[in-house]
Amino acid sequence: MTEMDRQRVIIMGAAGRDFHNFNVFFRGNAAYEVVAFTATQIPNIEGRLYPPELSGELYPNGIPIHPETDLKSLINEKKIDQVIFAYSDISHEYVMHKASEVLAAGADFRIMGTAATEVKSTKPVISICAARTGSGKSQTSRRVAEVLRQMGRSVAVIRHPMPYGDLAKQAVQRFATYEDLERHDCTIEEREEYEPHLDQEIIVFAGVDYEAILRHAEQEVDVIVWDGGNNDLPFYYSDLHIVVVDPHRPGHERRYHPGEANVIAADVLVINKIDTADMEGIQTVHANLRELNPQAIVVEAASPIYVDDPEAIRGKRVLVVEDGPTLTHGEMAYGAGWIAARRFGAAEIVDPRPFAVGSILDTYAKYPTTGNVLPAMGYGDAQIKELGKTIENADVDLVIIGTPIDLRRLLKIKKPSQRVRYELQEIGRPTLAEILEKQFGKK
Repeated sequence: MTEMDRQRVIIMGAAGRDFHNFNVFFRGNAAYEVVAFTATQIPNIEGRLYPPELSGELYPNGIPIHPETDLKSLINEKKIDQVIFAYSDISHEYVMHKASEVLAAGADFRIMGTAATEVKSTKPVISICAARTGSGKSQTSRRVAEVLRQMGRSVAVIRHPMPYGDLAKQAVQRFATYEDLERHDCTIEEREEYEPHLDQEIIVFAGVDYEAILRHAEQEVDVIVWDGGNNDLPFYYSDLHIVVVDPHRPGHERRYHPGEANVIAADVLVINKIDTADMEGIQTVHANLRELNPQAIVVEAASPIYVDDPEAIRGKRVLVVEDGPTLTHGEMAYGAGWIAARRFGAAEIVDPRPFAVGSILDTYAKYPTTGNVLPAMGYGDAQIKELGKTIENADVDLVIIGTPIDLRRLLKIKKPSQRVRYELQEIGRPTLAEILEKQFGKK
């Protein structure tokens, strides 16, 4: 195939699915020329290069990463034939608006399916995905790993990518200790996903090149647990596909990409947070799941919250810090910290906006649906410092930390604080243990 015959491609992404689709489908494919990536959702990605160490022989100079706002001009200037949409947790309406922009500019718009992008493992793979960000994938992944270990299986978790640093150095990452987190200069967002697994002594793999990552993990363990990001589809062919749904956002399971595809493809659907959601929302989710995927096994679960000293919260004016992605593109106005503040009698949940600085203030402008809580944004040292300054500025009696990790490991929080913890707890039957024992137990 000549240079003139190759389809010229842009991949729209957010430093995750886009890189994976390139690696497994386009990297050595002479029928296509990937001219550029575009980036959104995550700060500080655009303006960089997908490095030649990862891009392969067809791309000796690497591939530039542009801001998504340049998409229309890139299509025209670079004579693009195809645009690949490759990021997640986006409404169906938003996706089609992007499709309209691309089609109007003259290019084809494409979303790649699982057959072209899932890698087959030599070991059993259990994937944990979701209908929306913040549904409870992390605690579900921990529960699945715990059950497998009780069954005598060795387990590794492979986490959906969050490569915010040097991409070549991050191609394959292995985390077994907190020192590994320091060695890889992990952001708050990465630590939130890795640390809870390390607390359970589960090895975590992540990075950029997910076939290479899989081959490393296969050498160490019996079973692979895919811990998905956002509401993205798995990167690996799954022997059991578990999808978590959030009744605090009823109806979202059929309105967001690619969460609806996850729901339709699921073997097991976990309706989480039934202890804090209202009955109408739970019933709506049940009805939608029956319509979308009547063959799936449905598990009801709670994520009960607890703090070390509930009495320390009662009567206090509090600042609540929550998981960043859940509040931003997850579109939740609150999380576990807010629920804890209300449940344990806080006198007031103080609005953080008057105290926010720098990129934290910008985050509120970009995501106006965020409630009176502080998103724990930490994509790099500068933003972590701005998060710390916002907490320091806040005129409150107490800080409630509702993030999956203890922020006090990264920030010196001088104010009194309480950390909220939560784990998955199945309600009734079937349980995840029963499902896993039936499929992966000793015959």
